[in-house]
Amino acid sequence: MPRDSVETNHSVQPEHPSPKAPVSRLAFLRDVLICSLGAYGGPETHISVFLDQLVVKRRYLSETDLIELIALCSILPGPTSSQTIVSVGYKMGGPVLALLTMLVWSLPVLVVMTALSFLYRFLEARAIPLEVLRFVGPMAVGFIIVAAFRIGRKVVVDRTTAVLMLFGAVVTYFIRAPWVFPVVLLLGGAVTITASAEQNLWNRVKLNPPWRYLVVFAAIAVGGLFAASVSQTRLIQLFESFYRYGYLVFGGGQVIVPVMYSELVEIRGYLSNQEFLTGYGLVQGLPGPMFSFAAYAGGMAARDGSTAMQIAGAAAGGVGIFLPGLLLIYFVYPVWEQLKEIRAIRVALKGIGAVAGGLIAVAAVILAQTSGFAIDNLIVTAAAMLLLLWKRFPAPLIVAITLIAGFVV
Repeated sequence: MPRDSVETNHSVQPEHPSPKAPVSRLAFLRDVLICSLGAYGGPETHISVFLDQLVVKRRYLSETDLIELIALCSILPGPTSSQTIVSVGYKMGGPVLALLTMLVWSLPVLVVMTALSFLYRFLEARAIPLEVLRFVGPMAVGFIIVAAFRIGRKVVVDRTTAVLMLFGAVVTYFIRAPWVFPVVLLLGGAVTITASAEQNLWNRVKLNPPWRYLVVFAAIAVGGLFAASVSQTRLIQLFESFYRYGYLVFGGGQVIVPVMYSELVEIRGYLSNQEFLTGYGLVQGLPGPMFSFAAYAGGMAARDGSTAMQIAGAAAGGVGIFLPGLLLIYFVYPVWEQLKEIRAIRVALKGIGAVAGGLIAVAAVILAQTSGFAIDNLIVTAAAMLLLLWKRFPAPLIVAITLIAGFVV
């Protein structure tokens, strides 16, 4: 394969066929950057941006491919949306493009959050109001509704998948614990396998797992715990903490925040309550992965030292929290492609995809409740839906208009 190009996937659904010509890595990474700059909110909102930019507009993969990757990454610990887009990068060009995808996706907001760890006192002194971001939530609701509609049309193919989508939505609406997401996804897969009338579901497939990535993942985890137990160096402590957050938590940034708060504020006292909440409020209004909050928290935790130490603290937080998810994708994705050759796995994907659709649908309900049902919020949600359905109107422009509206209104 040429160094400057990657082959696109040809086994896609007819409504979104892949382009026949090779796509350059630079072009793909440009689209990843567009996703990063237009992805506000949590992983569910990010998925809607991926669907619009990577599937509908660029046709790098089909809706089915994206749903499978969402389901896979929802089962794994780590940042779901980041692992999903990294998996797309791996699908398009292997480990190197996957790494570049992670950098392009996460680096812009990591840099901003690192800078905000220096600017905290500046922002606090001038009392910059966060109310200017008040329309971002309603906009995100519109994005998720459109994503749920598009994905729902794809995953609901019979009565069983319709019931499973409803099951995923209802269960995760009432139970928001991190463990529930992988559990309901696996149950969805088990149901469709049990209900299948196909014969010889468990055909044998030769697997060649890249064990080296799992060894590195485990070595860093164990080595970090040991180093943190024998050394009180702040950077070592920070890296171990954020690396541990990255491999122990399922879901998006909203799930990791309570864990961070408990250790960084209540136990270690690295940040005050107000400093932590201010950073969390700021990251809500920035595009890109919410795990980038780690750069702000790491920088604030190391602010008692020099400027270089504070930057290093932010880097320890950012690298630490994203590294486990990247290593897990390096290990799991090649095995996943091989596992899909097993008939039972393909059957299970129908149920897993249906449940994943339910998870995305209920996220719109929860975000709508959080944002409130005021008239102006409903107008923003409806406008975002209409503009997103109008394929000529790019998602980043919708975000920009929403932010401007927050300043003006």
